[in-house]
Formats: sequence, structure tokens, C-alpha cells
Amino acid sequence: MYAVVDIAGQQFQVEEGAVVRVPLLDLEEGVKQTFSDVLLVRSETDTLVGSPHVAGASVEATVVGHGRGDKIIVFKMKRRKNYRRRNGHRQEFTEIKIDGIVAPN
Repeated sequence: MYAVVDIAGQQFQVEEGAVVRVPLLDLEEGVKQTFSDVLLVRSETDTLVGSPHVAGASVEATVVGHGRGDKIIVFKMKRRKNYRRRNGHRQEFTEIKIDGIVAPN
């Protein structure tokens, strides 16, 4: 069974027991969170597609930790104009472990 869930404005396909990196959430480590913006639920027998959300479906997760990803280099250049700008950043993320997917009956 898997589900497509909207977390912090991005869509993620999640399965039970998976660890997913999502954009930074304002939650502490070890906190359980329920996400109710489920767009699709797929089981062995059928598929439920929401319009836009599946009524009664939710995804339960536990916050594993927070971190920062690899550095992303942003390089701008205009040829023959002696214009070069180098910038970069490290995107912050939250790791969550999917505890369960609750599908409506």
C-alpha cells in the first residue's frame, strides 16, 4: 500500500516504514504528526483518487531529525562582459518516518 501526500506544498509518494526527506517543518524530533492532505491511496485491490483530497485518509509519521542538504552552486555568467557571480546555499530538510497509512472504508 502506498499514498501520495502533500507535505509543505510538495507531493511525496510514501509507503509504510519509509524514511522521507521533506522541506523543513517546525516540529521537534520524536513528535508524531498526521498529514491529512492525501491525494491518492493505492492498495492491493483498489485505488482511491481524491478531488483534490481523499476524504477520511491520512498518513501518520514520526519526525526522525533535521538537517541540511548538499551545497548547491548558483553560477551566473555573461560571456565577453567580465560578469561572473558565484553563489550557493544548503537546503534545510526534515526527515520523517512513515508509521502508517489510514485509508477510508
